[in-house]
Parts: sequence; structure tokens; C-alpha cells
Amino acid sequence: MPTFTATDGTELAYHVRGEGEPLVVLPGGPMRASTYLGDLGGLGAHRRLILLDLRGTGDSAVPADRTSYRCDRLVDDVEVLRAHMGLEHMDVLAHSAGGSLAMLYAARFPERVARLTLITATPWALGMPATAEHRLAAARLRKGEPWFEGAYPAFEAWLAGEGDFDPVFEPFFYGRWDGVAEEHSALADEQCNDEAADLYFSEGAFDPPATRAALADLPAPVLVLAGELDGGPRPHLARRAADVFRNAELGVQPGAGHYPWLDDPEWFVRRVTAFLDGSSGSLPSAE
Repeated sequence: MPTFTATDGTELAYHVRGEGEPLVVLPGGPMRASTYLGDLGGLGAHRRLILLDLRGTGDSAVPADRTSYRCDRLVDDVEVLRAHMGLEHMDVLAHSAGGSLAMLYAARFPERVARLTLITATPWALGMPATAEHRLAAARLRKGEPWFEGAYPAFEAWLAGEGDFDPVFEPFFYGRWDGVAEEHSALADEQCNDEAADLYFSEGAFDPPATRAALADLPAPVLVLAGELDGGPRPHLARRAADVFRNAELGVQPGAGHYPWLDDPEWFVRRVTAFLDGSSGSLPSAE
């Protein structure tokens, strides 16, 4: 397991999967160990995935200064990883809450980003949170599924602040609630650092006007990929995020939830590799 040392002395780990040109991958959660990403549905057959365990997660050490879990303070860790890998610039893929970290990195180090892929990433860093109504609207799309009636009331109560997170509504985060999704969901608790997650979005993490202004000038191509059934972000919110960039395209994966590489790995890999290879314009329009 390769490691490197952050500027504050914290030892950070990353995992390498697959072959080909490197693709630096930033996990979500927030602050979930990168193992939940697997090989992103087979993307490792096309790219060498460099999956970072953010500080305090997975095989990375817990920092002495817990306030360094804040999203903006993690940007330096990404930059040290780039230098450690010897990359002049790099392709970056980020999932979910990791998308805000990737956007902050791109805003601060635009010359280091070759291509940026944002996978079901609620654009917190842009001041565009997913609302409770966004999530409930997506949830209602699942009304015909056998688990819906038992899950929706608990989900609605949680979003209203009237209950704790309940595993009964985990199916809303997956486009297909099957054995693969159940196994993936069951591992979340042991993969997440709850203390770090609470600090990730803490006060001062984001300056949306400054970030939007910086990303408007980002020269790198950007793919913003949303799931058709995901509540955070809904496709219309992903479109708003894509519009911030000067050179971005929106992808909406049919039938996908928050983990699109599990819902339809073939579609996901085809769409992402086409973007990374610069050939996405040749894909038939399905969005």
C-alpha cells in the first residue's frame, strides 16, 4: 500500500487499481474510505485508478489537528499527492461530497487539472445544496417498488429533522436495490469517519462566489454526471453546476441513483471513458 506525507506530517495512503493513464479519484461520504468505490464498475480496465484515502479514513492516519478535516483544508493533500505521483497535471474523478473537494482543488490549482469528472456530486462548494424537496421528489419516482411504502415515511421524517438516519430508506440511494446494493450499503458504517464527516462542511469550508468565479475560467473539460433517480443532486441541479464551468458537459445516467457504477457498470464506464478520452461527442444522445 503506497503512502505519502502531507504538509502537516500526516501519513496518507492511496490504492492503485487497474492499468493505463492515471486517474486520481477522490471519495465522498463525506470522509468515507475509498474502498467503497471498488474499481468503479470496471473503469480500472481503462485507467489506472489512484484512490485516495482522505486523512482519518481507510488506511490513512488520523491527523493531530482534527480541524484539518474541513474540506478546503484537504486541498493541500490532493496537491501533495499530485507532486508525489510526479504528475505535471492530472485527470481527476470525484464522487459525491468529494466533488466539492475536487472543485476547490480545481479553483486553486487550475493548471494542474487536465480533465475533471464529477460523479453525482452535490455542488456544496458552489453554494448549491440539494434540498429536502429535491430528495423527496427523487424518492417519489420509486413509488412502484415493493419497499417504497415502508421506506418513504421514515425518509420524509429524517429529512424534516424528526428522526435519525434509518437503513430502511437506503434503497433511495441506489438505482437498483438488489444484493449488490445491499452489501455495498451494509459496509458504510465501518468505512466512514463520523467525526471527520461532521467537520468536512464546517464553517469557513466554502466561499461559493469566489469558487464560482474561479471555475468559470477553468480551461479543463468537465463532465458533470447525475443519476436519473438520485436526489442529491437531481439532474436539474447538476445542470446548474455544469453551467458554472466554461467547458462542461452534463451526463444523466438512466435508472441510476447515487452510485451509478453499481446500477449499470457498462453504461457508466462507457460514458466516463468517452469523456476522459475526448470522444464523448461521438456518443449517441441518451440524456
